[in-house]
Amino acid sequence: MCRNPDLPGPLRSIQRYIRALHCLTRWNIIRCIGTGEKSTKEIYEQLRLGEEMSPAGLYYHLSALKQAGIVELASYREVKGGTPEKVWKLKTRRIVIDLLEEKEVE
Repeated sequence: MCRNPDLPGPLRSIQRYIRALHCLTRWNIIRCIGTGEKSTKEIYEQLRLGEEMSPAGLYYHLSALKQAGIVELASYREVKGGTPEKVWKLKTRRIVIDLLEEKEVE
């Protein structure tokens, strides 16, 4: 892929989404929280049914999706011992890119 820092906004947006959506694990996360908000633990438990993943691995994938603007932190939930647990939700269900717009889509 061309590594040109002067790429037009739409192309930068496309690259950002492709980087975030390049693996099946991230698609599984999107499907998992697509039906409603879920805590990190709930996502982890649901995904472990189909694949092995460490909690750190899950946070890595959630962070990449968050950075791309696909998921967002919805809230915190208090669990045993008062430790806060992150609750995630989809930020958007659709990705729309205007190929003629010069600004990068947020």
